[in-house]
Amino acid sequence: MLKIHLLGFFVRRYQCSKQVSTEYLLYCTDLVSEPAFSLCRFLRNRFTSGLSLRSSDCYGTWKGNIPRMTRQLSDELILFIHVLKWLLLAMGVGLLVGSTSTGFVLLLDLVIHTASSISWTLWLLPLGLGLSAWITSAFVPEAGGQGIERVIRAIHLHSGKISWHVIPTKIFATVLTIGTGGSAGNVGPCVQIGSGLSSLLADVLQFDSQDRKTLVICGLSAGFASIFGAPLAGAFFGIEALFVGSLAYHVLFPSVIAAIVGHLTASLLGMPPMNFFTISFPILDPTLLLLALVAGGAFGLCSLVFVECLNGVKRLTDYLPVSLPIQGLVGGMLLLGIGWLASTQVLGLGKDTIQQALQGEPIAWSLFLGKILTTALTLNVGGSGGIVLPICFVGATSGSALGWVLGQDPRLFAALGLAGLLAGAINTPITAVLLGLELFGISSGPYLLLSCTISFLLSGHRSAIPTQLLQLTKAPALQATVNQEIGELHLSTEWKEEGQKGTGYGMLSRMWKIRRQISSLKTPPD
Repeated sequence: MLKIHLLGFFVRRYQCSKQVSTEYLLYCTDLVSEPAFSLCRFLRNRFTSGLSLRSSDCYGTWKGNIPRMTRQLSDELILFIHVLKWLLLAMGVGLLVGSTSTGFVLLLDLVIHTASSISWTLWLLPLGLGLSAWITSAFVPEAGGQGIERVIRAIHLHSGKISWHVIPTKIFATVLTIGTGGSAGNVGPCVQIGSGLSSLLADVLQFDSQDRKTLVICGLSAGFASIFGAPLAGAFFGIEALFVGSLAYHVLFPSVIAAIVGHLTASLLGMPPMNFFTISFPILDPTLLLLALVAGGAFGLCSLVFVECLNGVKRLTDYLPVSLPIQGLVGGMLLLGIGWLASTQVLGLGKDTIQQALQGEPIAWSLFLGKILTTALTLNVGGSGGIVLPICFVGATSGSALGWVLGQDPRLFAALGLAGLLAGAINTPITAVLLGLELFGISSGPYLLLSCTISFLLSGHRSAIPTQLLQLTKAPALQATVNQEIGELHLSTEWKEEGQKGTGYGMLSRMWKIRRQISSLKTPPD
């Protein structure tokens, strides 16, 4: 029928022309009809799912598809509203946290610059730590110590509820601690201040617990990204630092938006850059790849020492029968002694020393050990600050020393150490790799992957952020209770045999039993 109508159209179209033959008209008809038939077949298969085109069948098909299509449209509408909601909220958090972090860092830099111009201000360190300890213990205990630990605990235990009193107290206590020479970082305070503002915004908007947690995680990401100038690392830090062994993918989109907007806001407002730059890595050098693997093991052991030193000093201060302000005074005196014995470079933020290590300048090998001791003392005797920048200090200085030992370029190993310690000490290998890529270039990727993953595994089930929840053990042979704070973790090393026959663990278990049987045969009877 379609061909007949088309043939009639072409006859009427060319009936006045004597030069058009019948064969040409038939050819034009076939040329047009084939695509038309194909379109009809497509429409039939698309809308009737192979049913006949009778009116009753078409009506029944459309009647049955209406509820399904309605549900699909409803789902898409809900998703669109969800994306739009968190796009706007995350942008707001990024603007708020980016501007606040910039103001805090500028204030802290002003205090540090003023204090460095006066030679005797370092002697105020015991007084500064004692005063910081008194303020935090008397008014807002959550503002003491490192900031990220407190934020993660609030997310896990209190649905992200953070008192607004933490914000001014954290600012004042951190300025006192670092301004007088305490060994702490400025990343943790930015994260805690940003998360506190996000929690306050959630209270103003009367959000439920789930939305408040998402908003606080956005503040976590925006604070990290704004101070480091690394939006990719900041976005993943918010979803990776909460757990060991899993990622909070449900907050990935708002974390990305908050990190990007926070970084852009801080850059526009004049956030002082970290200036953590080094030379470019060679592209897939086999020797350097092997050495990066070895370096990852060294950084994992260094992370272990760092975390155990933090925990050891904390246990010691918990048993001391004196108040926290007195501990701050005594701890400040000890810090002055360590600075006199090692170097004053182990006090304060330590950004200049990190930059020197990345630029290949000679670094004293004892600096990373001194920084571990001073950071553990500062954060456990009443000081307030962050843990991330001291980790970068220890990683860069230990990596530089390792580069000199191996006869390699110390700048490359300082860069690997900065990222490797971050992966091992706080169990964030993805964040560490992304931070390294943003700071040191794309060619550093393979070396960072090797170094960070080995460091993450060999650091064990411990963390400088003890409130992270364990979701997955780092080796199948290690048994532990999941969804437990890693700082309270107790591991067992019982070998599993059932269901693992033929695996490496089952073979090792059988070899161990055979060895014990041989030992018992060699033991002489009584």
